Amino acid sequence: MANKKFNRPKHKKQSAIAKAKEAIKFDSNSRLSFSFKYFVLNNKFNPYIKEVTYFSVFLERLKDLSQLTPQEIYSNRSKALRAHPISWEDTTESSFGIPNEENIVAIPYQFELSANEHGRVHGFFVDTIFYIRWLDPNHNLYK
Repeated sequence: MANKKFNRPKHKKQSAIAKAKEAIKFDSNSRLSFSFKYFVLNNKFNPYIKEVTYFSVFLERLKDLSQLTPQEIYSNRSKALRAHPISWEDTTESSFGIPNEENIVAIPYQFELSANEHGRVHGFFVDTIFYIRWLDPNHNLYK
């Protein structure tokens, strides 16, 4: 019997965006909504140190994003939104610190409120809900 060569499929390295799209299942017509179920305030992630205008910018951004589908967020490459997965290796944290996090959070994600002035919002998607964990007006996650 002759030796057969088996060709193994070549796997491409999948980007973090592609992994997020694959891991999060949703109805492609459903709009994004937000939850504060896992929201936490602490000394590091504290929006109250900012001017009152911070909260109006924050609410306007949530209103605007709630008109989009999660797919539109994933594929948006706007410099104003800067939505992308969080790579913990590049941050000051190793996780969100949520009990049972490995079963809740598929891909940690973030988006910007406005171009560098108001910082970022960090959280994660479950279906069409973005769970906000931290408000980061001073970009402390990356310091």
